[in-house]
Amino acid sequence: MSKFNLKELKFDKQGLIPAIIQDYKTKEVLMLAYMNKESLKKTIKLGKTCFWSRSRKEYWVKGATSGCYQYVKAICYDCDLDALLIKVRQLGLGACHTGNRSCFYRKIK
Repeated sequence: MSKFNLKELKFDKQGLIPAIIQDYKTKEVLMLAYMNKESLKKTIKLGKTCFWSRSRKEYWVKGATSGCYQYVKAICYDCDLDALLIKVRQLGLGACHTGNRSCFYRKIK
């Protein structure tokens, strides 16, 4: 197996890649956010999730204001190299800005 090269990932036209955040123990999907190359590098360096805010046009470390940090256990990428799955240890109650544990607390059916 060869060493992974960040340049292999396929970022979209805005330079972003979707990142699915999952609890590493329960496998619960906590949230979906977007990363660019710099926020992915920061995530790797800090060991905490760091994202690019599309609305605020700035970087944000999950938990910096809420205290609900996400400590990275593994970073995986899909077969098409255009999406990430980040397994984390969620500190605090909620990953969602609404206070819910997961952003996926509502159902269509």
